[in-house]
Amino acid sequence: MRLRMELFVDDLDVSIAFYTGLLGFRVVRRSADYAVLVRGHVVLGLGLMANLSAGPGAAWQPAGGARGAGGARGDGGSWGAGASGAGARGAGVEIVLELDDVDEVSALYEHCAARVAAVEPLRLRPWGLHDFRLTDPDGYYLRVTHGNAEASEAAAV
Repeated sequence: MRLRMELFVDDLDVSIAFYTGLLGFRVVRRSADYAVLVRGHVVLGLGLMANLSAGPGAAWQPAGGARGAGGARGDGGSWGAGASGAGARGAGVEIVLELDDVDEVSALYEHCAARVAAVEPLRLRPWGLHDFRLTDPDGYYLRVTHGNAEASEAAAV
């Protein structure tokens, strides 16, 4: 299985520069309003927020869903108001980028810290992994860590 995540952004050029220049992604496809970026096994789609028919805070609802009515989608669902309504973009979501080892995390932290003021410090966490955290230009919250985060977090419980 491969994970592909899509983020909707205000300025595609700014977001592409952030993910490529800061986090080491590379652009594999680009159009005027959409880009596909890759780093290792991570595939990231970036689309323009303006292209969502219901705008910020929109959430997909299944056909016949009880919440909101928005633009029709080809799969029978629709874009409508999200359960929590308007709020910070990505609120309640943490995007975790897992690198191979702590040296790679440390090098990426140094790279990010030298270029972006709003980077939380690299720390050893109680569950045994080193990580740092930052937000992208649209407010999406990112955690950069190493190893098998899921196994380490499960062992700490």
